Amino acid sequence: MKFTNQQQFAILAVFLTAVLKFIFMDWLNWSVFYICGIVLFWIAYILYRVKSNRETLILWGFKKEHFKQSLLYLAPLIFITGIVSVLYSYMNESLSFSWYFILVLLLYPLWGLIQQFMMLGIITQNLASAAEGKMNRYLIIFLVSALFSMVHYPSFFLMIFTFFLEVVFVTVYLKWRNLWAIGIAHGWVGTFILYYVLGRDLWSELFSIF
Repeated sequence: MKFTNQQQFAILAVFLTAVLKFIFMDWLNWSVFYICGIVLFWIAYILYRVKSNRETLILWGFKKEHFKQSLLYLAPLIFITGIVSVLYSYMNESLSFSWYFILVLLLYPLWGLIQQFMMLGIITQNLASAAEGKMNRYLIIFLVSALFSMVHYPSFFLMIFTFFLEVVFVTVYLKWRNLWAIGIAHGWVGTFILYYVLGRDLWSELFSIF
């Protein structure tokens, strides 16, 4: 398996993004600076690559084709996660609602899209491309899911949950290659799990430094 210099840079950037997460979010608690910085970096990277080759967007999965199929496939996952999360919160007598929840529900898909672009558009796509069909797709699914899981350390619940969540996402991506639907699903599933199961107010966490 051999990666081009361009592929090596992209993969290294993904790993640095993960390392910086532990520094800026887990240690320094500078979530807003980290997320804004990472979003801007990857948008700049996408624009740079697209400037020289617009077909790169299609290769990554930024396309309208198969959006409907992907989202319909993921709809039961979104629905079940939402219902179970709310029921869990209700049974633990912690059910509440805040307008912040709506803001996160609207904005989290963008952050989910960036994360899945890294995991799928960069890692999965480059593994599949460099392996030239020699690597078993199930191995690719396992490796990418394991990497995504490790980024969510030290929460063992999130590590387990995100491993299986990414298994679904990678499977859908390899079938239809549509990042938009997966980004939306990531954002909505993440919002319900974090708010109602883990009791985290992401909006307040984002600006906690202030």
